[in-house]
Amino acid sequence: MSRLQHFGWFLSRGFGPHGWGHPSLDWDYDWTRPELYQQSVRTLEQAGFDLVIIEDALSLGNAETLDLRIRSAYGGPKHDPLLLAPYLFDVTSHIGIAPTVNPLAYSPYQAARQFATLQHLSGSRFGINVVTDVGSSRHFGVPALDHDGAYDRAEEWLAAVKRLWASWGEDALVADAATGHFADGSRLDAFEHRGAAFSFDGPLNALPFGGAGDAGDPIVVSPGGSPRGLGFAGANSQVQLALASLDAASIRDYRARVHEAAAAAGRTPADIDVLFVFKPIVVSSAEEARRLVEASSSPDDDVLRSVAAGQSSDLETDLLSLDLDRPVDPAIFGDHVSRGSIKGLLGGFDSFADATLRELLTAKARLGRIATRDGFVGTAGEIADFIEEIGEEADNDGFIFSGDLHPVTVHRMLDELVPELRRRGVLRRSYGAGGLRGNLRDF
Repeated sequence: MSRLQHFGWFLSRGFGPHGWGHPSLDWDYDWTRPELYQQSVRTLEQAGFDLVIIEDALSLGNAETLDLRIRSAYGGPKHDPLLLAPYLFDVTSHIGIAPTVNPLAYSPYQAARQFATLQHLSGSRFGINVVTDVGSSRHFGVPALDHDGAYDRAEEWLAAVKRLWASWGEDALVADAATGHFADGSRLDAFEHRGAAFSFDGPLNALPFGGAGDAGDPIVVSPGGSPRGLGFAGANSQVQLALASLDAASIRDYRARVHEAAAAAGRTPADIDVLFVFKPIVVSSAEEARRLVEASSSPDDDVLRSVAAGQSSDLETDLLSLDLDRPVDPAIFGDHVSRGSIKGLLGGFDSFADATLRELLTAKARLGRIATRDGFVGTAGEIADFIEEIGEEADNDGFIFSGDLHPVTVHRMLDELVPELRRRGVLRRSYGAGGLRGNLRDF
């Protein structure tokens, strides 16, 4: 029997109009109401998933590109994922919830207080997915920073939040009803923080979590494979997110880099789980997988326009107005466009001179079979084979499935896969204790 792995769900387009424009998802749910998400998260908990991570972006982009972001609801609108969390906690008992938070949007004191509240109310099932997007700075009246500067700010912010959580010293909470002594003010850390990005005073007026050191703190999740991103994860995170590769050696190498970053920060591999994000397409038979992949090899113009709409939103650049049969001039991408998003459009091509826009979009539209390790289309058994292989050959911690948090999406992806993973001993059947941290440390 294979060993257990951890599993989670990444709500990939944020707390927004799920399934908009997709007839198969037309079940009369209202994306602005909690019931859609509550039904889905109950299913994920029944499946034995450890956590849900909710994507977020704070901005609709530059004034000139707003229509590209909202025309097909790719980039917005979105509600605040932090405020969805209590509704998800209310209908579950074990699964963790980790909304995306950006340090530029929350002062350390406000963040520490709100997050402490959610950690208490959820029974220690709260986490934060810390991101360092800088394009939203203008909405919050703070200066825009470069990549490394944003990580500097995030590191200062998280250290400050953690110090506030720890500002009630050992034995500060007395809670002795017989003497009427609730707390000992001499054991509170009334520190003053004067940093490069933040200035505030402690202590926090919220109760401590309990447990030695930071054992009771909310879980920290982080993405980012750059040297600074890995360094941040190595020093601070309990979960590091990465895009799944189909190659066990690549996954093993990436995990080694994360573990090296953890060791450099005085931590161990056991302190951090590396979870790979992927979006499998589960089909009923190998023949169906073959037909689906073959059909995607020569996408028509309607399919390419759909791909271009999503890419236009991500790139904040109108690809739909370009000639499909000419190379893309890289000069069309403004300074506001993420270099990672541009690289993502290129895919396997070395430069924009090497391909027409049609070829770039066709490469995005094409699917591959997981049985041959060139894509993520396969039967439940074939996908389970891949998950099991990565666990055994790369010592993988687990996977994060990506998609809308919609019952149709969840069931389509998991109905056949969950029993298959359980039969193989890869997916848990029950939870232990200890909230989200306990989920991650059960095995």
